[in-house]
Amino acid sequence: MVKDKKKKKSKYWISKIHLWLGLTSGLIVLMLSITGCIYAFSQEIITWQRHDAIYVPHVKEKKLPVSEIWNKMHAAVGDTIDLGDAHVYKDPARSVEFHCYKVNENTESIWYFDKIDYYYHIYVDPYTGKILGIYNEEKDFFNIVKMLHWSLLLTDDIGQPIVGYATLIFVVMLITGIILWWPKNKASRKQRFRFIWKDSTKWRRKNYDIHNIFGFYISFIAIIVAFTGMVWAFTWFKAIVYVAGAQSTTPPVEVIKKSEAPKGDTDVALEKAYAYTVKNFNDAAGLSIGKPADPKAAIDVYVQQYPGLYYVYHHLQFDQYSGKLLHTEHHKERNFGEKLIMANYDVHVGAILGIPGKIIAFIASFICGMLPVTGFIIWWGRKNKKEKKNKLKKGLSQK
Repeated sequence: MVKDKKKKKSKYWISKIHLWLGLTSGLIVLMLSITGCIYAFSQEIITWQRHDAIYVPHVKEKKLPVSEIWNKMHAAVGDTIDLGDAHVYKDPARSVEFHCYKVNENTESIWYFDKIDYYYHIYVDPYTGKILGIYNEEKDFFNIVKMLHWSLLLTDDIGQPIVGYATLIFVVMLITGIILWWPKNKASRKQRFRFIWKDSTKWRRKNYDIHNIFGFYISFIAIIVAFTGMVWAFTWFKAIVYVAGAQSTTPPVEVIKKSEAPKGDTDVALEKAYAYTVKNFNDAAGLSIGKPADPKAAIDVYVQQYPGLYYVYHHLQFDQYSGKLLHTEHHKERNFGEKLIMANYDVHVGAILGIPGKIIAFIASFICGMLPVTGFIIWWGRKNKKEKKNKLKKGLSQK
């Protein structure tokens, strides 16, 4: 009897915590879930929408040198836009993609749109140097969805903690939900693991079952998605993931090389860096290469091993005047903690498992979005039921 009373008391407080946290974070969790659903297949949809810009009209025998493409682009856009970096793909039908991004340093606004000076993706034919398409990513639909999901369209220092704490609360709610729902014995367990609806089952009971059963089945995947989101939101959580994977509290050493005093042709150096990377990573899906921002910086080359995935990449640094290799950071040389952090995005969106993984992520996001809605309906129904009972009691006592 004493044990039963303690269990009832503990479950009472767990249910209160579950309710209060749900009412606190429900709207943000709903918004994160909706944007997660929309963004799940953004890569595939964007590729379809921009097909004529992403793929060249005619594949030829030889591509233009990267430095020549860069100079043609610089002549086309002028000094008003910093070209950033060029993404060159192994697929001969893919265009070269320039990412041009600049932060507005002259504003104290907390809104995402006010913080951006410009953000463009420019697609160029690598065989002719012709611009195939220019897209303003700042106002692109999927980019707005992503930034809503990322920081509620606020600056990172404000929006990300809000998103992060809402996600942390959601994890607590998943755990408390499982505790509240977990059946006492095997007989009731069999019933609770599946929907058993009769023709007479009322919609409120169906809503209750949807909340509990779907919530249970999706809880494991939802926790993984939530944890990967928290890696971006909190540096302390990112550190925990790193330490757990690396089995060490020593952070990875970031190697930043410098170029020597000017003594060579920067275009020739860029070609040497590109040629070396293509030769030594000829099985990679593509690479990103850019001209250094200052006279002492090195040429940074990031090699993307697999198409559409980011969890395996290599980083090379070259002297911007001679093209000499200064440093190579190969993926296999990283510890498991580093690899976990690098896999974070692909795990979060399900891309690490390909299309099946994205489908799972989509379904998980959809169900996560249902939970605050169905949960609110349960709470509202119980609240109204109690108010009706109290009114009835009050009416009877007055009589």
